[in-house]
Amino acid sequence: MSPAGDSEEPAWPRLRTLGVDGYLVSFGDRLSDRANRAALAFRAALDKAALAGVEETSTSLASAYLRVDPASDATEGVESALRRLMRDRDWYAAQLPEGRRLWRIPTLFGTERAPQLGEAAAAAGLSEAEAIASITASRLRVQTIGFAPGQPYLGELAPEWDIPRQTELTAGVPVGALTVAIRQLVLFAVAAPTGWRHIGQTAFRAFRPEAETPFVLNPGDEVIFEAAPPEAYPDLEARGPDGGATSEPLS
Repeated sequence: MSPAGDSEEPAWPRLRTLGVDGYLVSFGDRLSDRANRAALAFRAALDKAALAGVEETSTSLASAYLRVDPASDATEGVESALRRLMRDRDWYAAQLPEGRRLWRIPTLFGTERAPQLGEAAAAAGLSEAEAIASITASRLRVQTIGFAPGQPYLGELAPEWDIPRQTELTAGVPVGALTVAIRQLVLFAVAAPTGWRHIGQTAFRAFRPEAETPFVLNPGDEVIFEAAPPEAYPDLEARGPDGGATSEPLS
């Protein structure tokens, strides 16, 4: 492989090895909408190509990863095949993968269930009402799954939501917590500590280990968080793991 600074190659996308069995194709050195779209489209094309010797693929915020079987003779051509695929088209202009879904998830904003709405709104220069309006008006992409099984990072929010993480951890937020920082939302799939501000609470379970498909949301899916009144929350909890959420295919 040519070094990262080789003038014969464009800066992006960039191919790197990871350990003895991995390759990383990066479309930028930081999150952006176009880099995330490119990574999702490239991973879908990679899966469709079904390269011999490839055992696993996944995406991060701005990269696609694949793991090969180092004992397989078929892996010798993987790097060449990756480079051909990288040159195949303008990945930044490529269509997002097929099979995506649009989810609408009822969300209780604020109250004692999501106590940091006011703090996050103030950091964004908004009132609580303006903060709720901004978030519920946003149609957000699942950019990646990470930190915990099935846990989605969603974005990007409007520029005013480029607020930092907390300097100290919140001891724990429950399953279904909606948190915010750096123009992204994280919908917690498990109870965990966090440095992100807890602004909303859903009854949606993104990780269902008992189900045939444990990860409910997939990278490329889109989500709208719809405001629900406090008195509706017990009913949402009673509706099962979807917590009142609905979904529909995206064309």
